[in-house]
Amino acid sequence: MTMNFDFYMNDITSQARSEMEASGYEQLQTPEQVEEAFNRPGTTLVMVNSVCGCAGGIARPAAAHAVHYDKRPDHLVTVFAGQDKEATAQARMHFGEDHIPSSPSFALLKDGKLVSEVGRFEIEGHDPMSVVVNLQSQFEEYCEEL
Repeated sequence: MTMNFDFYMNDITSQARSEMEASGYEQLQTPEQVEEAFNRPGTTLVMVNSVCGCAGGIARPAAAHAVHYDKRPDHLVTVFAGQDKEATAQARMHFGEDHIPSSPSFALLKDGKLVSEVGRFEIEGHDPMSVVVNLQSQFEEYCEEL
């Protein structure tokens, strides 16, 4: 029996994308889409998605639940590391020179400028609720009540 690895990966990435879209996140798959989204006024939460276990078991559930809060970002977007490579690279350029690329991760922008991040080291090995609390503390500081 042979298994087509691309078929398997397409199934995984399709599921991961669907989870984010169902949670209200806009997929950014090109550098142009990233630029358009990052130039919007207000706050933008960027979730750098991944196919790893901590993305599926921690980061995506946290992304879904964190936005159920009085103060939340105006815009929810996601790029997919390893899949939409050019879009992810374009997004990371906005995160500054000190940014250490990691996935999964979150970046909170205000008027297109990075104001805070949650890196993989703050996701992997943590439970989803601790990531939710971390994100919501950033929403409390930088976002308006919707």
